Amino acid sequence: MKGKRLGIESEQGNLFSPDSPGSKVKTSKKSVRQDLWALLGTLSPLRMTRVLRITVACCLLVINQATRMHRCELARVLYKNELDGYEGYSLNDWICLAFVESKFNVSKINENADGSTDYGIFQINSHYWCNNYQSHSENYCHVDCEDLLEPDLISSINCAKKIISGQRGMRNWLEWRLHCAGRPLSHWMTGCHLR
Repeated sequence: MKGKRLGIESEQGNLFSPDSPGSKVKTSKKSVRQDLWALLGTLSPLRMTRVLRITVACCLLVINQATRMHRCELARVLYKNELDGYEGYSLNDWICLAFVESKFNVSKINENADGSTDYGIFQINSHYWCNNYQSHSENYCHVDCEDLLEPDLISSINCAKKIISGQRGMRNWLEWRLHCAGRPLSHWMTGCHLR
């Protein structure tokens, strides 16, 4: 009866008993696996599909969260790597750039129509700046594109420094020109403590 109330019952009886919250039951891993398979076997194909979708969604959510940096965490990393004022650009410029290019996603990869690929939090292009071993690259940063996906951001920061040291500075990034250049950016640092 209690198993039916929970909707969790197998041929062996109730798998999860609400009557014994503190009781200790010795079970082997094999027994637990058998019980789990018995439980899954009682699900209809429609319910099994729902369980599978929920499981996949949870996994994707965890993976997605692991690749994004918080705005203030990014500000601290950029500050530590002496980007505040580098080539005349403030931390606000850098944070705005990271947001408009990748939404702070460290592992973002974007394939472009011309066959090149953009990598990492600053979306650095493979045609000029890094080598992805899939198409011709000038590789001005002397770095593998995969290194631009590392969460410590060292390769991304070093390559971005090289990019903005050229004549065009941050104007190399179209999204920065459209959404950051010439706009008030002080809100990007609101609430961030750098030390």
